[in-house]
Amino acid sequence: RPATAPPPATAPAHAPPPVAPAPTFVDVSTPEGADFAASLVEPEVVELPDGTFDPAEPELLCAEKLNVVVVASECAPFAKTGGLGDVAKALPKALQRRGHRVMVVMPRYENYEGAFDTSVRVRFNIMGEDTEVGYFHMHRDGIDTVFIDHPAYHAVAGDIYAGDRRAANFRNAMLCQAAIEAVWHVPCEDLNGKANPYGDSDLVYMANDWHTSLLPVYLQAFYQDHGKLPYARSVFVIHNMAFQGRGPLDEFNQLGIPDHYREHFFLDDPFGGECMNCMQAGLRLATKVIAVSAGYAWEITTDMGGWGLAPLLREFGDAKLTGVANGIDLDEWSPEKDTFLDTDGYVRYQPDPSGFDGKLECKRALQKQLGLPVRDDVPLLGFIGRLDHQKGVDLITDAAGWLMGQDVQLIMLGSGRADLEESLRGMENDHRDKCRCWVGFSVEMAHRITAGCDILLMPSRFEPCGLNQLYAMRYGTVPVVHAVGGLRETVTPYDPNGDTGTGWQFDEAVTHKFIDTLGYAIGTFRDHPAAFKRIMANGMSQDLSWELAAERYEQKLIEAKYSW
Repeated sequence: RPATAPPPATAPAHAPPPVAPAPTFVDVSTPEGADFAASLVEPEVVELPDGTFDPAEPELLCAEKLNVVVVASECAPFAKTGGLGDVAKALPKALQRRGHRVMVVMPRYENYEGAFDTSVRVRFNIMGEDTEVGYFHMHRDGIDTVFIDHPAYHAVAGDIYAGDRRAANFRNAMLCQAAIEAVWHVPCEDLNGKANPYGDSDLVYMANDWHTSLLPVYLQAFYQDHGKLPYARSVFVIHNMAFQGRGPLDEFNQLGIPDHYREHFFLDDPFGGECMNCMQAGLRLATKVIAVSAGYAWEITTDMGGWGLAPLLREFGDAKLTGVANGIDLDEWSPEKDTFLDTDGYVRYQPDPSGFDGKLECKRALQKQLGLPVRDDVPLLGFIGRLDHQKGVDLITDAAGWLMGQDVQLIMLGSGRADLEESLRGMENDHRDKCRCWVGFSVEMAHRITAGCDILLMPSRFEPCGLNQLYAMRYGTVPVVHAVGGLRETVTPYDPNGDTGTGWQFDEAVTHKFIDTLGYAIGTFRDHPAAFKRIMANGMSQDLSWELAAERYEQKLIEAKYSW
C-alpha cells in the first residue's frame, strides 16, 4: 500500500516546566555528591524502541523497500533450460542485496534438497478443475524460494516444457494462481526472525515470459476486480518474444476468466491468423513491461522483431516499456572463483591483465583435454549454445570450408537440430587436427571453453540479451557477435584508432559478413597481439555484475508501485 505522509507535527499545548540548572560545585566527599558525579560519567543505557534506527544495521541501498515476488517456470540450480533460469537465480539475489524482501516462486518438479513442506494446502479452480496445491519453502542466500507442488509438475521433471497445450496451460495457470496467493499462505522468516507471510503491502509481482503471462490477468480478474490486493502491481519481463502461448480461440473458455477479458487475448495476426495469445493479455494488463536489454526493447517494437505484437508494444511507449540488460552472477562466473578450473591443468586467474598467464594455462589445458595440438600461437575459437536457427549455427557450418582452411582451432558445445548436430560431427571427422564438436551439454565444459578460448562466436539471428558474451568478456575471451538485441548493446566494436572496444560485430546474418568480421578478429590475434590483449583487458575491466541491472530494475518496480 503506498505510504501516506505523516500528520504535521504540532507544538505542545503548554510549555514544559523549566529545568533546574546543574550545580556549579559538587562536594564528591558526600554520598549525594558521589552519586551525582557517577551519574555524569555512567549514563543510563536505554534500549531503543522497535523501528528505531540502529547504526549497527547495514544501510539499505534501495530507494524504497519492496516485497518482490519473482515468478518463473525455471530457476537455477533447480531447473534450467536457458538464460531465464540464470536470471531467475541471480536477479533476486541482487535485489535482496539492495534491501528488498524477495521471494522466487517456481514449480516443484522434483524433490529439492533443503526445501521443506510447509504443510500449507490450498485449493484452486484451475481451468475448471478443483485442484489442491502444496507449498514447499527454502530460505537460502537471503531469498525465499517457494515451490508449488502438484503431480502435474512431477510428470515433466525430465522435460519441464513437455506435454500438449492443455497440459502446459494447466501447469502455467496453476503456477500463476498459486504464486499470487503465496504472499498470504507461506510463512517466511522476516528481518526480525519471525515467520510471517509477505502480506499485501509494497507488493510487486514479476512475471517472466509467456509461461507466467496469466499472472497479470488473474491478479486483475480474480482479485483486484473483487477488492483484493488492490495495491499490488505486476511487471512483465520479456526474455524471448518468439514464444507467446498462442492457441485456438476456444482455449479462452477453459481459463475460467470473465468473458469481458476475451478481447485482451484475441489477436488477428497477418502471419498466423486469428488466435488466443496469452502473452498479449499479460502485456496489456501488466503495470510495466521490461525487455532484457534496451536493444531488444526497441527490436520488439518493429514488425520484424515483434512477432505480431509490435503494434501493441508501440502503443506502450517509453512510459510502460523499457529495457534493462542482464548482468552475470560473479560468484559463479568469474575466473578467480571458478571451481571448474581447479583440476585437469586448468587454473583460476584474475579478471585483469595479471591473469593473462593463467588464461594461457587454461587454453593449453583445454587443447590437451580435447586432444588438439597444444599451441599458444593458434587462435582458439569457441561456440556454446543451442544448435538451432536462432543461434546462427548454420553460419558457422556454411563457413566451414573457409574456417578450416585457416590456421585456427574450433571447439563447439551444444545440442539441438539433428541436421546441425550431424554437420558438426562431419566437421570434426574431416578436420580432427583442428576441430572438436561436443554434441550435448556440460556445465563444466561451458566454463572451461569460456576460460580457455581466445574468441567466442555468437552469430545469433536474434538475441534478447545473451549471457555467453558477458561471461566471455569477464574471462578475457573476445566475442564476435551479430549486432542484434543485447549483443549490440553489450559488445563494443573494436576501434584500432582509439584502442577501444571489447569485441567485433557484423551487421547482417549472412555468411560472408560473418567470415569478414571473424577474419579481422583472427588477424588481430595473430598480427597484433598487443592490441588483442588490450581488447581482452577492456572486456575484463567492465562492471558486468547484476548490481547496476538490479538498481535499474528497482527503479521500474518502484514506478510500478505508484502507477494507477
